[in-house]
Amino acid sequence: MIPLRDSQRSNSTPVITIGLIVVNVLAFLYQTSLDRFSLNHVIMEYGVVPSRLQLTSLVTSMFLHGGWMHLIGNMWFLWIYGDNVEDILGHAKYLIFYLACGVAAALAHVALNGDSRVPTIGASGAIAGVMGAYMVKFPRARIITLIFLFVFVTTIEIPAYAILLYWFVIQIFSGVGSIGYSQISQGGVAWFAHVGGFVTGIVLVMLMGTREPYRLHRELHW
Repeated sequence: MIPLRDSQRSNSTPVITIGLIVVNVLAFLYQTSLDRFSLNHVIMEYGVVPSRLQLTSLVTSMFLHGGWMHLIGNMWFLWIYGDNVEDILGHAKYLIFYLACGVAAALAHVALNGDSRVPTIGASGAIAGVMGAYMVKFPRARIITLIFLFVFVTTIEIPAYAILLYWFVIQIFSGVGSIGYSQISQGGVAWFAHVGGFVTGIVLVMLMGTREPYRLHRELHW
């Protein structure tokens, strides 16, 4: 299943979401300009390496990606869900929220892989936080989703709570299934970073509060 767009209208321009996408793309273009040795150095220096954690890497790792598909997938999800979360939080709080989710996601990964020397990069932990916030604030929104049924391809509308909860459960099962392999793996997905980011997003969006226009809209239409 591939989410294409959502039905939830945003009432403001998502300047932070757009800015984050631009910064991630520019950072990746810089990565592509490096030779293999320099690129490996950048990833080891600015990615999260649990066995020798540097606090600055908790932030810098969010802006590095392992390939075009890694980048495109993350930015696509950020674009679908980020504008509405930014709309209800406001630009400044949304940026703080996004970075906090990314840091929490990285720390969740470190907590469960403390001896790992494999660097972790990507914005998916922070974006998982955005998805968690979207699920609790816009559960009835419809996500237009591309699905593949054998040789047939079609689109269906799925409630946001259903598709995002399904995604979250997949992360948990995949994370549990990966236990015991992280020390011998040379890469892979940081599943528990996704879990940590998602849960953090739910908690933070409840604690940080939402803007008055959103509250009024919720009272009138929900």
